[in-house]
Amino acid sequence: MRTTALGRTGITVSRIALGTMMLGAWGQRDHAEAERLVHDALDAGVNLVDTADMYSDGESERILGKALRGRRDEVVLATKVHFPMGEGLNRSGNSRLWIRRAVEGSLRRLGTDRVDLYQVHRPDPDTDLDETLSVLSDLVREGKVMAIGSSDFPADQIVESRWVADRRGHTPFHTEQPPYSIFMRGVERAVLPTAQRYGMGVLTWSPLASGWLTGRFRGDAPLALNDFRSNLIPHKFDLDLPGNVRKCQVVEELLKLSAEAGVPLTRLALAFVLNHPAVSSAVIGPRTREQLTDLLAAGTVELEDAVLDRIDELVPPGTDLNPSDADYTPPALADASLRRRSRT
Repeated sequence: MRTTALGRTGITVSRIALGTMMLGAWGQRDHAEAERLVHDALDAGVNLVDTADMYSDGESERILGKALRGRRDEVVLATKVHFPMGEGLNRSGNSRLWIRRAVEGSLRRLGTDRVDLYQVHRPDPDTDLDETLSVLSDLVREGKVMAIGSSDFPADQIVESRWVADRRGHTPFHTEQPPYSIFMRGVERAVLPTAQRYGMGVLTWSPLASGWLTGRFRGDAPLALNDFRSNLIPHKFDLDLPGNVRKCQVVEELLKLSAEAGVPLTRLALAFVLNHPAVSSAVIGPRTREQLTDLLAAGTVELEDAVLDRIDELVPPGTDLNPSDADYTPPALADASLRRRSRT
């Protein structure tokens, strides 16, 4: 397994990271099998393992905690905070109040005394970045958190976070975790260059575009979706959206390209992500051990310039095939009232 530096943290991580969103109710429900999958990844040289408190409502963290017993120090352990955890007020977001409670919950579920990389899962327009960075900096000083990161932050908020950290004496975000794939290239415009400018580590997620780049979803017939895709991300597969129709068309071209290159589409897709110089590690989210084995083989794939040029022709750099795939929409776009002058 190839390794690299995680930005300027001094931490060395595997180029492929194990994402655990599919461990638990959202995917692999057999806990013993899920633990074996984690062990397989570690045995193959993966040392960066990424999870989040909200994955299957904490179940992923609990599975991971059991799997890492006796092997905790082999792993750079990353988790996240932001999304709701249970009913009631103040159980979500990026406030000092919630982050303080959330990190203790993650530590308990993971069965550890520290999180190596604690990431803010999404921006929170209702919380000042100064407030968020302040509590994260406290956690770093206390040794509960070793490094901090953002996820799905637009480039302007990454810049603002650096400005706030510099002027308020806070620990800055060490990493950013954006979605990045052949189908989701929007981050090439500003997010990846901004992360490079500040020496941030970049962990990209969904390199297979939620499964599209496995080649399993083809043609214009109704797509057979599992509960996770149909309940949580149906917009990424709705064939009434032109962007998703275009995915079907591009998949066919990519299957031809992968055959010509002699590389399965899954590995071609992952190798494409790892090829970008800003990317430290690509987070994969296998549900089965067989899927894990297939994806780990991408770590040694080198794509020729001709293959990369063909991908650029199919999906131009800096573009997203389906703009509605974005998992974070800035308030100025989501709320029409913020774009219209008051008539009072």
